[in-house]
Amino acid sequence: MALMHLDFKSDILKMAMSMDVILPERAALKKTGKMKVLYLLHGMSDDHTIWQRRTSVERYITVNNYNILTVMPNAHRSFYTDMSEGADYWRYVSEEIPGIIKTYFNISTKREDTFAAGLSMGGYGAMKLALRLPHKFAAGASLSGAVDPERFGRSFEGTETALEFRRTFGDLDNFSGSENDLFHLSSTLAKSGKPRPSIFQCCGTEDFLYADNIKFKKHLKKLKFDLHYEEGPGTHEWGYWDKQIQKVLQWLPLS
Repeated sequence: MALMHLDFKSDILKMAMSMDVILPERAALKKTGKMKVLYLLHGMSDDHTIWQRRTSVERYITVNNYNILTVMPNAHRSFYTDMSEGADYWRYVSEEIPGIIKTYFNISTKREDTFAAGLSMGGYGAMKLALRLPHKFAAGASLSGAVDPERFGRSFEGTETALEFRRTFGDLDNFSGSENDLFHLSSTLAKSGKPRPSIFQCCGTEDFLYADNIKFKKHLKKLKFDLHYEEGPGTHEWGYWDKQIQKVLQWLPLS
């Protein structure tokens, strides 16, 4: 197992950026073919280093001998979105990062070998990758995801954070039905007849995002998505996510 740190110039963001990559042991020893890929996204207050600092995700991949390249890019506080007043972080994470990874590593670009997962803001980002790009992603996993940014943003009304949400998404009155609305994206995909990604969703019952996750779960079930949903005691914290990322890895088709 090798943990690699990559610094690079983002042509889309026009700034220096970083990402961490977990390279599976078999690939490091050149005993494998093309690797499957997991894009593992961080939350709003974190960065590309947080998953390996606060969880044992590297160890879980190693002990189970998963042949998967795990990519952890930095996306700041962007909500993985082409910001209304800011940079194009959606194009960065959905186009530029996969392109860089393809250049550096021997990865499979097949849909069935490509997955996204994340926590909180990263859970939202993972769902957006899976639902907006179902031809590229076979599965997406949301851990305590901020799946309803409109409701979440409005909860900060009158604060600097509310202004930050508007700088990210624009006028929240126009959020519903937009390309950033997961409810709209999933409904549109369900009507399209295109292949749908499998979804893993979990949230702690004491999490402040629990109600949003229940609403999204019911929505996906109504649309008959292939949904694996879990809930149980837990707040918005790393002990919960460390347990759940193990379940995500077991759920993904990695054997």
